[in-house]
Amino acid sequence: MNSSENPINWRNLLKEEFKKSYFQELQTFLSEERRNKKVIYPPRSEIFRALELCPFQKIKVVIIGQDPYHGPGQANGLCFSVHKNKTIPPSLQNIYKEIHNDLNISIPSHGDISSWAEQGVLLLNATLTVQAHSPASHSRKGWEHFTDHIIEEISQKKEHIVFLLWGRHAQNKEHLIDDKKHFILKAPHPSPFSANSGFFGCKHFSKTNHLLTLTEQEPINWSIK
Repeated sequence: MNSSENPINWRNLLKEEFKKSYFQELQTFLSEERRNKKVIYPPRSEIFRALELCPFQKIKVVIIGQDPYHGPGQANGLCFSVHKNKTIPPSLQNIYKEIHNDLNISIPSHGDISSWAEQGVLLLNATLTVQAHSPASHSRKGWEHFTDHIIEEISQKKEHIVFLLWGRHAQNKEHLIDDKKHFILKAPHPSPFSANSGFFGCKHFSKTNHLLTLTEQEPINWSIK
């Protein structure tokens, strides 16, 4: 994770967290997994990519995912995102459909949503690693403590952030957010199993931009080139 020149940056905010026993135990667990020849996604260089592409000072929107994709080459450190040469996962297809219906934006041909991160959308999974072909295999190993701390730091030190909580797992993080300072938009998860239960039609993308405009922040360009 690259440090920033800003006085408040991810490295400064998280340096004490890296020293805590739970994080040390998490690193030991990951080392043992690798020593046992387990394949872990995303690659080490992309584990903290959500933070690297979206500096603390730039955050306007937070989208919370669950854990990384567990198929070969899918996970890239950003929730819901895949690299351009990978098949667009079903949940992201549904996100694109909702953006199209909400804002009349063309549906992209690839699943790389890093341009959102670069505009200030923190695409944060609750768990930052996973064993190949084994969903939720790294849950309850310590990552949740780490990402909860990130959400709390954002809540405490920022104002007027739009939190998009899709599905029960993300909505369980609501208690970490000060709703007197921030905006919380909730909907079912965009998965094919739940998108028809209220994700489609939630209009979270136009609502987010409206809230950003109200608080004199630049709206997000949700289109993907």
